[in-house]
Amino acid sequence: MQTHIYPTSQKAASQAATMGASLIKQAIAARGEAFVVLATGASQFDLLDHLVADKNIDWSRVTLFHLDEYVGIEETHKASFVRYLRERFLAKVPEVKNFVFIHGNTGDTQGEIRRVNEAISQVQIDVAFVGIGENGHLAFNDPPADFETDEPFIYVELDEKCRWQQTNEGWFATFDDVPTHAISMSINQIMKSSNIICTVLDERKAEAAKWTIEEEVSNMHPASILQTHEHAHIFLDKNAAAQLSSSQG
Repeated sequence: MQTHIYPTSQKAASQAATMGASLIKQAIAARGEAFVVLATGASQFDLLDHLVADKNIDWSRVTLFHLDEYVGIEETHKASFVRYLRERFLAKVPEVKNFVFIHGNTGDTQGEIRRVNEAISQVQIDVAFVGIGENGHLAFNDPPADFETDEPFIYVELDEKCRWQQTNEGWFATFDDVPTHAISMSINQIMKSSNIICTVLDERKAEAAKWTIEEEVSNMHPASILQTHEHAHIFLDKNAAAQLSSSQG
């Protein structure tokens, strides 16, 4: 794992996007196609803007997956990650080869999990763009995260701190409106990615960033598992890096 700190959130996001775009292009050059995971949430706004602005990526050779989706909300809901990615990404790069969306409102959660598990099991992810939550989660793998399962996507329960984060960021009107469960990419599936680009912004994430980078690897701090990935890169702004004991290069 390598850590990169920048003075502003915009700079951190742009550098994360630049590295990710380069890795996507390398995969296309090597194999003629690329498989990419996109994250959602406030930490990804600028990164996605920079990524779609890169006109040198041949998106017609790229298959996309995403990390997670709430169970039981409509895809028209402002918090739906399917809606988020359709509006913030796919509308701007409609030539994408394929986008394997997670549909959390099918009424058959286990069937949907089987469907996306089958799709992702056929490929090797070249680049996974991720963030971390205020509780240190990766995707919706809240603590204590399952570090053992080999299932690519799993049914998870969201903890209270995670649900409060979604409320405080304005995705839901009240805490009680936040769904209690989600379909999430598992920790082991994320870690199977050839490269991981993790963007961590804002002082709200400073404690979680310290857990992730400097504390012992533990499923109580799920994102700490990134320490064990040779090609994981964490991009932080100075606010998110505020609690680190030393400057990381």
